[in-house]
Amino acid sequence: MDLFTRSNKTIVAMAHIGALPGSPLYDAAGGMQKLIDDVASDVEKLQAGGVDAIMFGNENDRPYQLKAAPESIAAMTAVVSAIKPMLKVPFGVNFLWDPMATVAIASATGASFAREIFTGLFASDMGLWKPDAGEALRLRRNLGRDDLTLLFNINAEFASSLDSRTVAERAKSAVFSSLADVILVSGPITGQPVDAAHLSAVRKALPDTPIMANTGCNIDNVTDILSVADGCVIGTHFKVDGDTWNAVDGDRVLRFMDKVRGLRVAA
Repeated sequence: MDLFTRSNKTIVAMAHIGALPGSPLYDAAGGMQKLIDDVASDVEKLQAGGVDAIMFGNENDRPYQLKAAPESIAAMTAVVSAIKPMLKVPFGVNFLWDPMATVAIASATGASFAREIFTGLFASDMGLWKPDAGEALRLRRNLGRDDLTLLFNINAEFASSLDSRTVAERAKSAVFSSLADVILVSGPITGQPVDAAHLSAVRKALPDTPIMANTGCNIDNVTDILSVADGCVIGTHFKVDGDTWNAVDGDRVLRFMDKVRGLRVAA
């Protein structure tokens, strides 16, 4: 949990793996080696830029599913395992949008943390979305990974909550009833900023729980975000031209992290 304490203002950078085998956008000609080579290049730039941690995700597996296919789980585990020797910072994983697959891959690869939608009920692009935190946390326990920090994305992207409670109420309940380690507050879609009012309300409701902005953090709004949140997860802003589907731009990472280091000193 030291990685996610308030004083650190942790920056978790996304390493987006290319479309995995079985998904519509998978590059069969490039195969697994291209997946490994592309994400290795991104990881090298992220680490050179000074990010605090890296999270591997399968954002390219569009259209997303709520239950992971066996071949996708195996492929993501293989890619992360191949990259692991070059990592100099803690890493996590997120398999969209399957909490069980996420915990399984994190456990198999030795990840420090895992992110997913673990709680709630949503109407989504993928249909009715109802994760089971109890099942996921029991899997973590059964795999002997009580040390695996779980980041609960409390307001899902690409979806609308069917819960009448506020975001802050749902976040507080997730910590109390579902043992969330870290709460993530998201915008409506990948790359779009979080609602500042939501972030502030969750911070007020959970003064002792690590809170992070999960989407839309960039060099222009990071000062305001880190004045409230304990860190942020960044994918889109670190890409060439700020396009989610492009490769990582090392210069954008360097400029952003230089600003964050300045904010840490000022604090």
